[in-house]
Amino acid sequence: MRNLLFLLLITSISFAQNANRKYISHSWKNNILEIKTSDGSYLIKPYSDKIVETSFVPNGETFNPNSHAVVKTPEKGWASFSKTDNSLSLITKGITVVINKSPFKITYSNLGKVLLSEKMGYTKVNDSTQTLSFNLDNSEVLYGGGARALGMNRRGNRLQLYNRAHYGYETKAELMNFCIPLVMSSKLYAVHFDNAAIGYLDLDSKKDNTLTYETISGRKTYQVIVGNTWSELVSKYTDLTGKQPLLPRWSLGNFSSRFGYHSQEDVENTIKKFEQNNIPVDAIILDLYWFGKGIKNTMGNLDWDKDNFPNPNKMISDLNAKGIKTILITEPFILTTSTKWQEAVDKNVLVKDKFGKPATWDFYFGNTSVVDIFKPEGKDWFWNVYKRLINQGVGGMWGDLGEPEVFPSKAITAGGKADEVHNIYGHNWAKLIADGYKKDFPTQRPFILMRAGYSGSQRFGMVPWSGDVSRSWGGLQSQMEIALQMGMQGLGYMHSDLGGFAGDYFDNELYLRWLQYGVFNPIFRPHAQEDVASEVARKDIATMAKAKKQVDLRYQLMPYNYTLSFDNNQKGTPLMRPLFFEEPALTTVSGTYFWGNDFLVTPITKAGLTSTEVYFPKSSNWFDFYTNEKHLAGTTESVKVNEDYIPTFVRGGSFIPMIETIQNTSKYSLANFNLHYYFDESVTNSSGKLYNDDGTTPNAFEKGQYEILNFNSTNNNKSLVIKIAAVTGKNFTSTDKNVSILIHNIKAKRIFVNGQERVYKTFHEPLQVNVTMTKGTPSEIKIEY
Repeated sequence: MRNLLFLLLITSISFAQNANRKYISHSWKNNILEIKTSDGSYLIKPYSDKIVETSFVPNGETFNPNSHAVVKTPEKGWASFSKTDNSLSLITKGITVVINKSPFKITYSNLGKVLLSEKMGYTKVNDSTQTLSFNLDNSEVLYGGGARALGMNRRGNRLQLYNRAHYGYETKAELMNFCIPLVMSSKLYAVHFDNAAIGYLDLDSKKDNTLTYETISGRKTYQVIVGNTWSELVSKYTDLTGKQPLLPRWSLGNFSSRFGYHSQEDVENTIKKFEQNNIPVDAIILDLYWFGKGIKNTMGNLDWDKDNFPNPNKMISDLNAKGIKTILITEPFILTTSTKWQEAVDKNVLVKDKFGKPATWDFYFGNTSVVDIFKPEGKDWFWNVYKRLINQGVGGMWGDLGEPEVFPSKAITAGGKADEVHNIYGHNWAKLIADGYKKDFPTQRPFILMRAGYSGSQRFGMVPWSGDVSRSWGGLQSQMEIALQMGMQGLGYMHSDLGGFAGDYFDNELYLRWLQYGVFNPIFRPHAQEDVASEVARKDIATMAKAKKQVDLRYQLMPYNYTLSFDNNQKGTPLMRPLFFEEPALTTVSGTYFWGNDFLVTPITKAGLTSTEVYFPKSSNWFDFYTNEKHLAGTTESVKVNEDYIPTFVRGGSFIPMIETIQNTSKYSLANFNLHYYFDESVTNSSGKLYNDDGTTPNAFEKGQYEILNFNSTNNNKSLVIKIAAVTGKNFTSTDKNVSILIHNIKAKRIFVNGQERVYKTFHEPLQVNVTMTKGTPSEIKIEY
């Protein structure tokens, strides 16, 4: 420790902070280190052994303790404090914060390694610009800033923090719908700037090793988070800002979605197409025609157009009876031409102008205002719209244009001026819906599809998507980066309009490649503009047959995928994971990624490819999911590209639980399921699991309404032993399960099930061993080879 403190002292002297900032005094009380300086006070507060928060309060200002992002309560007992003549130290097991008194400087380190330090710290540039700046080293790769298409390494960019749609983007999008003031470093730390106002994140754009956060106003607060692994770093960040609730299981199925369905007959005929072709489907999403005949001048009606939807109650009821959820688009814009305009004015639920009147402005859809969701009246009024629809049987909500798409600076809300709340509008909109469900529908898991959000929006169950991406190969090429980056930033369900949204580009190869990627994506939702058939059931016969195979596979993987959702809920672990989660040197790779722990996926993002190079991570050997071909750890190979699927590989020693295809998740059952095991002689021990609950109850795990089937393997180069055992929550009754264990890549001599030998006339590939688990009883399979 003495050597570390000496190193930090030398570093501080070498890169002195704001020369005009002078240390005056300090105090250590109630787990907060307060340091008074010549131009303000620092408040340094540990949240845990891996999270420390620092706030600067300039002279003349009062500290604002309110955060829109943080939900964690600081834990006591993690930190100790020490001092010398020229330094102060706040020390936890994971972070050491050293404050050098003269010249004044704050430095953060982990396990003896300097992570970052304040450069100028807080600086007021002028009346409209304030900054916080930090020193970077010249080797670190930077991630974060929300949803962007810039390449995985975002260092060198100055990122605007102003949620805004980018229509028809392809391979580059500097500004999109989710601007999150979070920076993550290849040195395994993150800095979260805890302020909602608009601004910029400058990730060393001047090439002078400087990270700068710039804002117009608000808190000068940031948290430093550290982890010893990437998974731990993401877990700690989501400890701070909230974990994603477990989605309803049906949301992992196939969606029927397009812009848009014009009538009740259109909806019913579309679902018939799925049924006639035996294509699984769990939900249908209605765009803005449900409340208006045209695109313009109807937004804000927020009620059924009875001419085209004469009996919505029956339509929804009939769909629910088939196990198909109805999801409706809503927007926060209330047009002056809408049927609800006068009601919104009379009930005082709209944002104001400086004269206290409803602020109005023009945009594409008409002359409009916006619901003030920061005002109790606005929140209650909007929720009552949703409450009425949910009582009709609507199964999910789509919040669109929630950046908000057009939100002029003149608008004033109960939460602040437009520019102060712009980036948290979608965040608080999702909170409004999530809170409403908890209050009025506490037995339902909400589905909240949103185009804009903020740090911590995942805790409201938000399901984000990547906006109006171009229906082109370039549009597909950017999707892996966007989803991987957002998963690291807590929003694990980032996905895209499968097939692409913007444009009338008809390319069935592109459509199929996008769907093949979608199988290994958090949400499987084809969507497109009106003149393009996005639904699998409305494609030509040949394309439909190929697309149906992807939908079928999506459902077959439901047990595996639902278990990924559970891990995300419990630990914050992304469903899609970059390769550098296991190999730190692969800092910029996004074209190949992990789907969960056990799949390695390389989407095909260019037309006509017959082969592609794939790197196989050195942690394991890998087996082709479709052919069983083995690929050695740490090698790069040119693999043949098949038109029916994208290159997909399974980690040696892994367990993959699957089911047979079902029409939708209302038929989901584990009474019969397949457990694939990928035998690899080099793997001596491995484990896996399958999480199960009713798929609908909020907090089922915490309520004890669950079971977990644990799988374990041991291999001694003579025999392989596989054990299956169940852990059941106190309020869950396990049922009998017939398990077909399919063991790949093994040539068996003898097979024993629970100590009894089974005799087979012939052995097939994969080797199939059937066992019955009676109400969770454990089973053991031993294979001599």
